[in-house]
Amino acid sequence: MNASDLKLWVIVPCYNEEAVLPITAPLFLTELQKMITEGKISAESLILFVNDGSKDSTWDIICDLSRQDEHYLGISQSRNRGHQNALLAGMMEAKDRCDITITIDCDGQDDISAMERMVDEYSKGSDIVYGVRSRRDTDTWFKRTTAQSFYKLMNKMGVEMVYDHADYRLVSARVLQHFADYQEVNIFLRGMFPLVGFKSTCVYYERSERMAGESHYPLGKMLAFAVEGITSLSIKPLTLIVVIGLITCLLGFVGIIWAIVEVILKNAIAGWASTVCIILFLGGVQLLSIGVIGEYIGKIYMETKHRPRYIISERTWKD
Repeated sequence: MNASDLKLWVIVPCYNEEAVLPITAPLFLTELQKMITEGKISAESLILFVNDGSKDSTWDIICDLSRQDEHYLGISQSRNRGHQNALLAGMMEAKDRCDITITIDCDGQDDISAMERMVDEYSKGSDIVYGVRSRRDTDTWFKRTTAQSFYKLMNKMGVEMVYDHADYRLVSARVLQHFADYQEVNIFLRGMFPLVGFKSTCVYYERSERMAGESHYPLGKMLAFAVEGITSLSIKPLTLIVVIGLITCLLGFVGIIWAIVEVILKNAIAGWASTVCIILFLGGVQLLSIGVIGEYIGKIYMETKHRPRYIISERTWKD
């Protein structure tokens, strides 16, 4: 295939982005037109905005953009279903209509010019190109520490991920065709694409501050995201429960032997402190274990329902 025939769809998830979308949309279009002019992609390449049930004027802005330039397209979900499902909706919409997709957030933090290097790596034979942050100098100490801890924790839990990669990536259409076979409801894309396989590489870039608006990922949401990733892709927490249970049983067995010996030697002293400590410790371990098991049972419950992961209610074009 000639480079000029390579059709690219840039997929941009949007949730309440009325402040930043008018700023970043022209930047996406400028980068797209630059690659078209250089003959790296087809003139039929497009930018697809995915409205994730926004409550502000985001969808109206997307509709206006699509009327202004034919390179802008938009789809709207029937309600807010989360960032990962918005990305999935865009990729599944694009997989039969293009050769490659690039997913990128609309806040302008990811270096838009890195898209050209991603296309170059695809032309060299890579089906997946991960956008990876080269450094975190602009982050606060807290944000940098929590982010590093997140990736290390995911790795320890057995989740295969590219370090410092979020969801800025190029994926070929043939990878997406196979990825469509992954039907689970609980999705964690940055941990799922390595499972698909195919040749991959990384493109490094510097991440800047958000151009406008507020972040939709506070600490609480990031923690929930980490739990979602671990429990969706790893059973190591269940293994840890088994290990903790075994250690607790061994300690209990030692305690029983100690208590019997103390009774035989007539050194036993009636007291409530040790009893309370043991009860609280065992109760805490049991409640934690039940909670982890419950998280997995909840996911099994959701998977068995086979509910749709997204519903597209509107498009800016007619099929």
